[in-house]
Amino acid sequence: MEIILKQDVSQLGSKDDVVVVKDGYARNYLIPKGFAVIASPSAKKVLAENIKQRAHKEAKIKTEAEKIAAKINGLQLTIGAKTSSTGKIFGSVNTIQISEALQAKGFEIDRKSISIKDDQIKEVGSYKARIKLHKEVFAEIDFEVVSE
Repeated sequence: MEIILKQDVSQLGSKDDVVVVKDGYARNYLIPKGFAVIASPSAKKVLAENIKQRAHKEAKIKTEAEKIAAKINGLQLTIGAKTSSTGKIFGSVNTIQISEALQAKGFEIDRKSISIKDDQIKEVGSYKARIKLHKEVFAEIDFEVVSE
């Protein structure tokens, strides 16, 4: 039986895939649980239209993310931190502080989409961070940690 998956099913496929499964598996498990629908000709047409519209929306979101990445790439941030006389930071610099510094520059970036190359920043110096703006679009940012 040919079915269209409504969501990801492990060992079978991902959302909107058209797969062939045994009749009993489809009728007794996948369709009653809401994981799939029968792949009738009309359902296939609806699926094709949905995929086309989703691709158009994804392309628009990706181009916006690329524009933001072009502005962010090469941006230099300065983050102040309390330090000892030897240059060691009390605590560490994390993604929250980078997000706040970007917000001050006019970019609304969630801290969860920022990853720091070095695990923990505990000394004054220059570092790099990577920002995930889209599943395919990333931006590199340089930031310097200075003592306050």
